[in-house]
Amino acid sequence: MALIRWQPFQEIETLRRQMDRMFDELARSDRGLENSWKPAIELQDTEENLILRAEIPGVDAKDIDVRVTREAIAISGQHRFENKTEEKGFFRSEFRYGSFQRVIPLPVAIQNEQAKADFKDGILTLTLPKVTEARRTVVRLNLGESNQPAADVQQAASN
Repeated sequence: MALIRWQPFQEIETLRRQMDRMFDELARSDRGLENSWKPAIELQDTEENLILRAEIPGVDAKDIDVRVTREAIAISGQHRFENKTEEKGFFRSEFRYGSFQRVIPLPVAIQNEQAKADFKDGILTLTLPKVTEARRTVVRLNLGESNQPAADVQQAASN
């Protein structure tokens, strides 16, 4: 068996290289996330409709594409870049430009052919009527003195 001399500085250097590699990978993935912006949404469930609101600031209505199916909503579009030149000084922009897409699954089926859209002040509002079967229906149960099934109780009440 051969003896190997322990070199702590070499192990520290190996650890430093591994940490550098990890931070490089994180920086690369952060840059990729910067280009994949998705609009924030609110989904409200009312008795007759689902109301979806999406926050899409700085985008013209003509640059937004909305596709509605019975089970999901797909919103896509593009932030257009404006060419600006500065004669003096420096120019800095932290705005996001490029394409975006978001698919929102719906909790209930909707009547997609009757969906309505409104886009105002950077807020896209979709009114999505639920299919009749998905609406909340209220059923009144008659509770009789006996333990008869509900249909028997209703027949007994009508007699």
